[in-house]
Amino acid sequence: MARQERAERTRNAILDAAAAVFDEYGFNGASLSDILAKAGVTKGALYFHFSSKEDLAHALVSEQLIVGQSLPSDAPAGIQSAIDLCHHMANALRTSVRARASSRLVIETGTFAEPAPDAYAGWIETVREYLVAARERGDLKADLKPDVIARWVIASFTGVQISSQVLSGREDIHERVTEMWRIALPGLVPPRRVARFVPSGTVAYGAGDARDVRDIA
Repeated sequence: MARQERAERTRNAILDAAAAVFDEYGFNGASLSDILAKAGVTKGALYFHFSSKEDLAHALVSEQLIVGQSLPSDAPAGIQSAIDLCHHMANALRTSVRARASSRLVIETGTFAEPAPDAYAGWIETVREYLVAARERGDLKADLKPDVIARWVIASFTGVQISSQVLSGREDIHERVTEMWRIALPGLVPPRRVARFVPSGTVAYGAGDARDVRDIA
């Protein structure tokens, strides 16, 4: 057990170091020597856990698939779940260097060999399931297709988080996500049901992080 715990600590140290370097320099600009220096491990220790810089990148990207698992499991699937998921992803980008590195690696598609689209496909499928449930209970307009809207949601979130990164270092990302949903909801939800949903999310991530833009207008 002690050996396994040491191995896990070493692996996590390498992933944290790789995430910091990828987040700052991107895949092409990152070097294994920088990662080794930041992690404080030997080359042998790194290669025990990861076969290459590309292997490290894929390990970080795969973590995007499980971010949503920490959402409340008892929350009913639907429009609000899609909103809360976007805020949860936004919070991860603000607080986790691994999430930021994963996002950069996915967006910089083609910068390392055979980048898997699984992270984006996973997010789209999760949102699609939420929207199917929403349509079944009458919360999504009947003429809208859940798969089309799910792709739009993830594409829109990607644009929002990138512009927030450029303009504020993601300090305003929750406000921008709230703004996105306030604009979107009237087009997605039957008018009589729009007031049921909270564009700023139902989970508080910190002072000022998830305010509705109406609160700061």
